[in-house]
Amino acid sequence: MSDQTPQQPDAPNAATPDFDAMTRDIAEVPAVEVITTVAVHLMSSAAVNLGLAEEGAAHKDLDEARKLIQALAGLVTASATEIGSYHAAPLRDGLKSLQLAFREASVVPDEPGQGPGEKYTGPVHG
Repeated sequence: MSDQTPQQPDAPNAATPDFDAMTRDIAEVPAVEVITTVAVHLMSSAAVNLGLAEEGAAHKDLDEARKLIQALAGLVTASATEIGSYHAAPLRDGLKSLQLAFREASVVPDEPGQGPGEKYTGPVHG
């Protein structure tokens, strides 16, 4: 008797993903859902990098947070007219909260209008 598992015959496409099915699936997702999902991922990652998650200090990286907030601001600003105010308003609120948290977390805060994403949103005031 052997400890080895018997070899299974190769199933067709067992190791290869079904790209046709994946393409059909993503084609069925409305653009507003894709945009808001990406925005939420950017917000979550920025919040972690701002140290706002559990054990926040261990993950704090303001340089990374700046990049993520900048990308989020560009996405939200560029897509606002396409996704409508119902979807854009909460994204703008989240963006503003992250911009203010960034300013608060910075040892030397940026000048008004110079913070992450502010070239797209304008100066952010508390």
